[in-house]
Amino acid sequence: MAGSFFDTNVLIYLASGDAAKADRAETLVASGGAISVQVLNECANVARRKMRLSWSETREMLGAFTDLLTVFPLTLEIHQAGLALAARYGLSVYDAMIAASAVDAGCDTLWSEDMQHGMMIGEGLRIIDPFRIAP
Repeated sequence: MAGSFFDTNVLIYLASGDAAKADRAETLVASGGAISVQVLNECANVARRKMRLSWSETREMLGAFTDLLTVFPLTLEIHQAGLALAARYGLSVYDAMIAASAVDAGCDTLWSEDMQHGMMIGEGLRIIDPFRIAP
């Protein structure tokens, strides 16, 4: 399944006050794609701690993401692959888990503002900062 995989930061911009980034994120997510349980966990953490959303609001936001995007589990195999990616590419453990999930899902693009724009993971996954390129 070649396609898009989304990092946490792209989804968080959907609810941000930055109109340009929110619009860009909305356009990308509207085209469909995938996320991992890791992304949902990170979104829940940001929603509660930084955005100060209630549990109800947090669940509503996460539900919107799961309605729009395919969610892939975080398995032991993905965890182990993520550790290998962290060591090989110098990614944080959390970013590496997301990259490993994207590889496992067969995606060719990982949309992320936080990871290195243009980096290739293996032979098939390219990290793209959606806010550095024209829509």
